[in-house]
Amino acid sequence: MTLIKRGRDPLAGFGNLQEVVRDMLATWPFGEREALSIADWAPSCNVSETAEEYRIEAELPGVKQEDFELKVDDGVLTLRGERSEEKEEKGKKYHRVESSYGSFMRSFTLPADADEGKVEAEYKDGMLKVRIPRTASKGSTARTVEIKS
Repeated sequence: MTLIKRGRDPLAGFGNLQEVVRDMLATWPFGEREALSIADWAPSCNVSETAEEYRIEAELPGVKQEDFELKVDDGVLTLRGERSEEKEEKGKKYHRVESSYGSFMRSFTLPADADEGKVEAEYKDGMLKVRIPRTASKGSTARTVEIKS
């Protein structure tokens, strides 16, 4: 058996793989204006639709309602906030910390038939549920969305 030694890094070429995947996902499913921003972490979101509305569900465990905001402006729905890290207790030794903390932001470009004037949101048990009704005509009015508890 002959062993061939290569003079270059076997993972060369994969350096920008994360950027390529991010760029591919940034345009799906609502269009090219959606993008993941540079933040400390990004909450997981599920996006779905029915004949009557679009739905976005964001997982925000450990985030208080007053620590985030939801805005609609010029056809873009933006979720922005922060999850604070728990203070380390004396005598407590962590073996693994997998939770993410810090600021976050997710933006979604709304489809042309979304009625951004009638967006509704509800936050319960760490889950934000956003409902965006469909309409035949589109109005463009910036506003902050009230989140019900």
